[in-house]
Formats: sequence, structure tokens, C-alpha cells
Amino acid sequence: MARAFHRARPERYGASAAMRKLLALLLIAAAPLAAQAEDLVIAALGDSLTAGYGLPQDDGLVPQLQGWLDAQGVEVRLVNAGVSGDTSAGGLARADWTLTPEVDAMIVALGGNDFLRGLDPDAMAANLDGILDKAEAAGVETLLVGIKAGPNYGPDYAAEFDAAYADLAAAHGVPLYPDFFAPLQGGRGVEAARRAYLQADGIHPNADGVALIVEALGPEVLKLAERARGDGSRAEAR
Repeated sequence: MARAFHRARPERYGASAAMRKLLALLLIAAAPLAAQAEDLVIAALGDSLTAGYGLPQDDGLVPQLQGWLDAQGVEVRLVNAGVSGDTSAGGLARADWTLTPEVDAMIVALGGNDFLRGLDPDAMAANLDGILDKAEAAGVETLLVGIKAGPNYGPDYAAEFDAAYADLAAAHGVPLYPDFFAPLQGGRGVEAARRAYLQADGIHPNADGVALIVEALGPEVLKLAERARGDGSRAEAR
């Protein structure tokens, strides 16, 4: 019986060693997932300008902005919550789905389709107000990105539309990036900027245009990440 007992011991120890090796491999495999979980998550809630309409996947706003943030050495993961054709009402309808427990901050870039369709600026403002309310209730830091209305519907419409963003930012105490397209002009004439930085539809930026927008918007997103890290309530809850 003693000899049988001693013969069994190497088999038992061998099984334990195998289990230890398996555990070590699992821990190594899990390490990248743990590192990813530590990244600050920022959702970009928007329309086709956010979604990257008409561009190869890597050339859209969110991938280029992710690359810009990576180059700054910050641990931020962007989530593309842009849907082409979405109005502010569509964004409000999707806000709860976007504000998942993993999201620490949010970029809200909506209103372009409201303008293209000539929708009531008051209705747009009410929708954006609802989105910002939901972000506040979720404890999520927000950056509001505006867009300037053209002359299509007259100066009164344009003034009311443009003022909505500033009024909302002030009411909610959130930072405002006032004009998504401003970096494309940069001292150039409107037509020159259109030819150089817009796609053939004259509405959506091309890859070079997105790069200019990212260079201007990136520092504001970096500040957003710093504010979210400073609060840290949702990150700590995960």
C-alpha cells in the first residue's frame, strides 16, 4: 500500500503543476482585457459626421480622433455612436442605449440634419437638452459640439439655431466646441475650403478635412477625458 501511495504522488503533483501553468496562461491572456477595462471610455453620439459617412473605416472622425488621443499617450477608448441621417430627436432616442455603465464621458455632436431639414431650432434645443439631462443623471461628463447654420432659411432661423448650442452649454455647465466645420476654412474662402476638404456631396468632410477637425477638436476631447478622470465616479463603480 505504501508503494502504491508513493507511486500516486508524482501523478498528483504533475496535475497540480499543469493546473498552475494553465492558471498562469489564463492570467496572461486576461491582462490585456484588464488593461482595456482601465481605459476611460468616451462615447461619440452623433450623425453621419461622427459615423464617418463616405470614408474608409480608418479615415472617419472617431478612428482619426482615437489615433490622435493614442499619440498623446492617454488611455482613452472612443465608442462610435454616430448614425447617418440622425437628427437630434434620433440622438435623444438613442441616448439611454449609448450611456451604458462603461461610458465615462460623451461627445454630443448633433443638429446637422435638423438644419438640413429646416427643423424647428426650439425642437432641436429641447432634444439636446434631454440628452444632456440624461448624461447628467448618469454622472457622465459631456462635450457639446455645435454646427453653424447657413443662410438657407434666413437670418432669424440661423441666429436662433446657432444660439441654441451656447444657451444649452451655459444652462448645463458643459463645454462647447462651437463649430464642427470651422477648422476647414482657416482663412480660406468657402469655395476653396469646400474643394479641398469636402467630399463630392459638399456636406461631409474628406479624410484631409477630418484630420483638420481632429487637430482642433482633439484638445477639447483631451480636456473632457481629464474632467472625467477627475470625477471618476463611474470609472470607480466599474
